[in-house]
Amino acid sequence: MSAIFSISATSIYYFFRADLLKDQDERLQTLAQAAVPSLQTIKTKGTKDLNKDLPWRNLFDSQQSLEWFDADGKLIAREGTNFPNFPLAKSASTNRLNEGSPLVEQHGNIRSVSIAVYTDSLNKKILQLEGYIRVNESTKEFDQRMGQLQLGLEVGGVIVLTLSSVSGMFLTLLVIQPIKQSFQNLKQFTADASHELRNPLTVIMTTVELMESHSEQFSADDVRKFKTISTATQQIRHLVEDLRFLSHTDALTDTNVLDYPKVPLDEILQDLADTFETDAQNKKLSFESYLSTDIHIKGDTRQLKRLFANLLENAIKYSRTGGVVKLFLEKHKLFAVVRVEDTGIGIPQEYIPLVFQRFWRAETARLQAKEGLGLGLAIAQAIVQRHLGKITVSSKVGVGSCFQVHLPLA
Repeated sequence: MSAIFSISATSIYYFFRADLLKDQDERLQTLAQAAVPSLQTIKTKGTKDLNKDLPWRNLFDSQQSLEWFDADGKLIAREGTNFPNFPLAKSASTNRLNEGSPLVEQHGNIRSVSIAVYTDSLNKKILQLEGYIRVNESTKEFDQRMGQLQLGLEVGGVIVLTLSSVSGMFLTLLVIQPIKQSFQNLKQFTADASHELRNPLTVIMTTVELMESHSEQFSADDVRKFKTISTATQQIRHLVEDLRFLSHTDALTDTNVLDYPKVPLDEILQDLADTFETDAQNKKLSFESYLSTDIHIKGDTRQLKRLFANLLENAIKYSRTGGVVKLFLEKHKLFAVVRVEDTGIGIPQEYIPLVFQRFWRAETARLQAKEGLGLGLAIAQAIVQRHLGKITVSSKVGVGSCFQVHLPLA
């Protein structure tokens, strides 16, 4: 919008400028032509009779001046004010003037129009050059008018852009309002659905566990079906719990009301390192931990374990056999910094802004049939935000990824 208005304002400015200059040049040329008879008077009778030759005075004003030159370009008389400080011979193209074309010049705040004056020779077959007339006019008034126009366009531009911005914001709010309402309804539905699904899932899981505990009463085919049902039910239960956690997090709007206790982050991470080291070894991965000691933050131990468990689980899941998973904890200024590095499949750069979106999974993960619902990193980000921290990721395809979490020290 601003670019369109700038182009339009610039076009208007230069259009009016060109039009006004054209009018000025025509007035000056008319005055020069009206003063043509006076050149012969000056050359024959001198300047004392100049005031008797008045045809040009009716067109003459205080901002203009007239200059008469002989055929050699030498000044012989002048009238008025605002004279240019350069002679005709140095400023004008006499060849062009001799061809009959007026010469328009601009020097500083003086604009000039020069014409050549001819008379019939004795044989009346050729024209004889008598001299030149130059008309000058100050452009101060013109510059003031253009300055006023420019100021008007600038003020108008500010007003137009302000009104456009306000109108755009208003229209945007009108468009976004139904979307926000739909999003709120969706979040409320998610919260309600996850709550209502807990009881039926509990009944299904209890029933399946009871049947599995009496597997001798069923055929081998039925037992396999029970395990399938149990696995699917566990997946649905995890999904429901994740959705409940996110809906609960969405419902919390004021982070200042959360008064977390002081917890030892190094001990929490050490417990997770002991657990996931075994998982890494089962997948034939190396697991390395470098944890600084005596680092405390204010937080919820259960949520913090879930946060870093999600990151470590992803690191192990997406690392190839023989790869390395590393866990770091260190202090940096007023923050505890936790890094989880892997030598996994990596994330394309264009997908990095999407990794924390709910239900989003990289195409490589889908193609390799990796388990997951795309909620782990969304939950990790939600937990970090509830603890007034920040989580970032850097990654390179085929090399690996690094997730870094900053949490305020207690």
